[in-house]
Amino acid sequence: MKKELLFHFKNPHNSPGYLLGQLTMLWQRKQKKVLDPLNLTQTQFVLLAALGWLSKKSDAVTQIDIANQSNADRMMVSKVLRTLEDKGFLTRQEHQKDTRAKTIRLTKEGEMVLQKGIIEIENADLHFFETLGTKLSSFNKNMLQLIDENKE
Repeated sequence: MKKELLFHFKNPHNSPGYLLGQLTMLWQRKQKKVLDPLNLTQTQFVLLAALGWLSKKSDAVTQIDIANQSNADRMMVSKVLRTLEDKGFLTRQEHQKDTRAKTIRLTKEGEMVLQKGIIEIENADLHFFETLGTKLSSFNKNMLQLIDENKE
């Protein structure tokens, strides 16, 4: 006798988590396609982009700043930044005021690869989300609401 599994949702198309997972996998595939030629993973790009945004406002960006900006785990950020440093895309130096912190800066090569990545990713995003048309702004607002309400 087959046991009947109980689901809250009638089918996968009614499950927001399932749909978000499906959408995320499709979106990540598109991201991978444009980032592979730049020798970047999606996570590496996100952290470089966070560094790029933060560097516009401060010369003393730390790993913690990058983790907070990207909603990423601090240990993971540290490991990925080491990889990006090994690739020559950034430098990590002792912070002038806080000896426990590292100041992170893009190198010239890092700036170039980030700029190429921004162009590629923004074009890929525009293409991926173009079907939403005028609903894109509302979609973004809903995502921001979910992000804000679910930060730990």
